[in-house]
Amino acid sequence: MKKAIVIGATGGTGAAITEELVKRGVSTIAFGRSLKKLEMLANSLGNPTHLMLAEGDAMCSKDIVAQAGGADVLFHCANVPYHEMAAKLIPLGESVMEAAERLAIKVVAIDGIYPYGKKQMDLVTEEHPKQPHTKKGKVRLDYERMLFSERWSNAKVMIVRLPDYYGPTANEASYLGSTLEAIAAGKMAFFIGNMHVPREFIYLPDAAKMVTELACKDFAYGQNWNIPGAGVISGREIVRIAQAAAGHGSPVFPLKKIGLSLLGMGIPVMKEVVEMLYLTEEPLTLSGDKYKRFIGPITATPFQEGITSTMLALQGSKLSFKY
Repeated sequence: MKKAIVIGATGGTGAAITEELVKRGVSTIAFGRSLKKLEMLANSLGNPTHLMLAEGDAMCSKDIVAQAGGADVLFHCANVPYHEMAAKLIPLGESVMEAAERLAIKVVAIDGIYPYGKKQMDLVTEEHPKQPHTKKGKVRLDYERMLFSERWSNAKVMIVRLPDYYGPTANEASYLGSTLEAIAAGKMAFFIGNMHVPREFIYLPDAAKMVTELACKDFAYGQNWNIPGAGVISGREIVRIAQAAAGHGSPVFPLKKIGLSLLGMGIPVMKEVVEMLYLTEEPLTLSGDKYKRFIGPITATPFQEGITSTMLALQGSKLSFKY
């Protein structure tokens, strides 16, 4: 990989992957809708000379093609809000793939675990049946089929699946991002789902390292890859670590079906989260066996270290990266 373009570079995963590429000395194009946010991202990384900023709309394949500038790998990190997923996710993916097809480059698409549906094995491998029972899970499965469609003969694509994530660049697109931001700011916070059931989270810098390793391997394309976190942890333990790092104990309230439905009357995205609450009661935990066999060891920052680093970063900066 000599040159990469990151679509949705100011989002949670996009910012982390951009930072990892820059650290490795890869010539990188950060692509996003807001030049101001792209400039904030560049400033946070020290304005390296091998980072280029590209303003454009990922829904327009011509914008991507015009800005790709000789990239040989495209990281598709752009996403859509929960309540717009059914209408916009596949058109967004098609736009990215149409651009990649014209450019004849490799695509690393970042996705989640929704297509698996309810867990049917203790550690979910890439062979786990995809039997989604939710609207968003079904849309995500259709999205996978589109990405791997025979329509794309010039572009090679892989899908990298992450559990929910946290880290300095995470935002409201993750279950935990807004919770940690509120705790860092000393404000009342909400935790989506059951705070007693341990579930899997991944530290975004860890995810970025493993995703970048995969992107460098030609054989990895045309496949799904699961990227696990450092294990499972309960909401109560997350809050304990976060509050200790923040130096204060602002109240944190769990949000379940009734609370999310009430909030959804004013915030549409909250209403849409309700159907995904099964993941907070019967969580899926990803297996990293395939990654370990073909790529190497799992990068797994302990939760104590990762959450503490996230809190310190959030308190030390008012920057918010949101695609």
